[in-house]
Amino acid sequence: MATYLYRLGRYCFRRRRAVLAVWLAVLIAVGGAAGAFAGKTSDEFKVPGTEAQSTLDRIKDTFPAQGHGSAQVVFAAAGPGGIAAPEAGRAVTEAVGRIAGVPGVAAVPDPYATGAVSPDGRAAIALVSFDRKLADITDEQRDAVKAAAEPARAAGLTVAFGGDAYNRMAQVEGGEAVGLAVAGVVLVLTLGSLVAAGLPLLTAFVGVGVAMAALLALSGSFEIITTAPVLALMVGLAVGIDYALFIVSRHRRHLAEGLDPDEAAARANATAGSAVVFAGLTVVVALAGLAVADVPFLTVMGLAASGAVVVAVLVAITLLPALLGFAGRAVDRLPVRRRAPRTEPGRPPMGERWARFVVRRPLPVLLAGLAALVTLAVPAASLTLGLPGGGSQAAGTDARKAYDLIGESFGPGFNAPLVVVVDAQGAPRPEQAVQDVAEKLGTLKGVRTLLPPTVDPVSRTALLTVIPETGPDHADTEALVSGIRDQRDGLRAATGARIDVTGTTAANIDVSTKLGQALPPFVAVIVGIAMVLLALAFRSILVPLKAVAGFLLSITASLGAVVAVYQWGWLDGVIDVPKVGPVVSFVPILLIGVLFGLAMDYELFLVSGMKEHHVHGMAPRDAVVAGVRGGARVVTAAALIMVAVFGSFVFGHDPIVQPIGFALATGVLVDAFVVRMALVPAAMALFGRAAWWFPKSLEKVVPRVDMEGEQLMAHLEERPGPVKVAEPV
Repeated sequence: MATYLYRLGRYCFRRRRAVLAVWLAVLIAVGGAAGAFAGKTSDEFKVPGTEAQSTLDRIKDTFPAQGHGSAQVVFAAAGPGGIAAPEAGRAVTEAVGRIAGVPGVAAVPDPYATGAVSPDGRAAIALVSFDRKLADITDEQRDAVKAAAEPARAAGLTVAFGGDAYNRMAQVEGGEAVGLAVAGVVLVLTLGSLVAAGLPLLTAFVGVGVAMAALLALSGSFEIITTAPVLALMVGLAVGIDYALFIVSRHRRHLAEGLDPDEAAARANATAGSAVVFAGLTVVVALAGLAVADVPFLTVMGLAASGAVVVAVLVAITLLPALLGFAGRAVDRLPVRRRAPRTEPGRPPMGERWARFVVRRPLPVLLAGLAALVTLAVPAASLTLGLPGGGSQAAGTDARKAYDLIGESFGPGFNAPLVVVVDAQGAPRPEQAVQDVAEKLGTLKGVRTLLPPTVDPVSRTALLTVIPETGPDHADTEALVSGIRDQRDGLRAATGARIDVTGTTAANIDVSTKLGQALPPFVAVIVGIAMVLLALAFRSILVPLKAVAGFLLSITASLGAVVAVYQWGWLDGVIDVPKVGPVVSFVPILLIGVLFGLAMDYELFLVSGMKEHHVHGMAPRDAVVAGVRGGARVVTAAALIMVAVFGSFVFGHDPIVQPIGFALATGVLVDAFVVRMALVPAAMALFGRAAWWFPKSLEKVVPRVDMEGEQLMAHLEERPGPVKVAEPV
């Protein structure tokens, strides 16, 4: 691999104008396709095969409104008489009439006629049914519904809009600009030159631009969840900057050794580029492995992010050498600090001093690191999963106001209605069967009330809306769903009717359950992939085992931090958590997929340096010190960049993006600075020569990747004199 990348780096350096032209053409072409074919993203987290989704699919022809988007308009009055006062009644009735006339609104019953008035007389709910799916509701229609409610607002009533149509998810709020600014500062401080620091940012922008444009172009043909582009942006920016940083750092080191710019770029592409390709491969495989969960929206998210990583790798090993060709020896131009080292003459740099400290005391460092990670991981044992709704929206938004008003005036269960489908085709007395089912459900623990059934006489199917005592993310609501499903056999035997539970709340519970069940097999697949890839890269048994153990420690510690902040409410004054409660159900599996790849990045960059020195005859502990010395500064900078990019999404208010950003930022911080910079050198020092043991039986069958460039360097050393590459015209 190193030899191939060496040739590729030289070719791109020499043919830099052509390479740049090709990438610009790709960017323009994909951007044009995005403009021509871009479609809408979806906010619906569907999981085919779950009971709630299968039931919804089965009844969509009989009750089409169940498959359409809906909204809640909540009217509240604080004056005498409350919402039942004559002037309040007239304002609400006028507003409801105007909403019914909005194009796209199929129905909006008068809340006074349906009895949708709170027991305390303060609030009323008008349920708006649209004539199309949620993904097809336009912003113009949402705004028109809001505008139609002006008479009520003008009369002094509080009006809030909630429900699926107004629970907007995955909105990028521009906080990533702060992360990029921090990343730029880290690059400048690490590389010491504005030109050198600008190259990783430039290539990352090109890579993300191509990836995002391609994803938008595909959105016109495939259903893409709203979170997918945000995740692709988040991961694409982070790895794009980091991969370029590793190659630029190695290139500048070769320049300092006296190599010509073309040879320096080629060798950087061969060695650091090999690590980039392997690191990128691990990230891609991990993200694509999200398909193991068999959850379509999660598969789309994984493929979208892995596509961004593929583009980032291609940009790093082709466009970056071309840009280094344009920079030439001017890559160190516009310095921001003196080239002279800030340490005393003869004093080793901080990375080397830290590495020597670790290898002198490997066991205490190992035990201290393990104790810290286990402590941080303790809250993970209390992990509960759920999906965000109106209560997860930022305080002050319409959706959150509506959610809170409903909970305060009607009870928390009105935010978590369950739809029980009663199929009475096999019942001898269909109407009586529906009534018997309703009576039985009304006696179950956790049921607050049942709304009047909606019956289709042709299919002999009825919809019963069950209002729980508790909200959508409460454990008792989940228990109620299970309790209703446990009644199905008894009710069928007694009435002849079949019952199934669906609705948004039940669907979210089913999705969370399925994702929780998918975690163990997904972790098993990821661990297996890690073992194979790392054994292939390092030709070692202990190195992959150590890497996997460190990865599992990072994951559990990160999940512990997520539980402490988002489920227990710690740091609520620092991080504006919209609502403390269950962790978003796909955060753990997404964290495992993304962090696995990123953790392997640091493992590859650090340990490949250790092996490179060991291969060239250095003693095991000295090789550990040399590997950390050569990679500590760059790995530290890379980790800080990732933490800055991921962390910038934490200070937004999106209930999905915020915990994902926090989980990834925490995971990278823990993995880079505790696991890779402390536990890894400590373990490698304890392993000694055994770290590089590989069974002879596998030596013959496992191909040599030559990631450290051992074969390449031997070939280059045999060449008579330095290679001079003619500058292209």
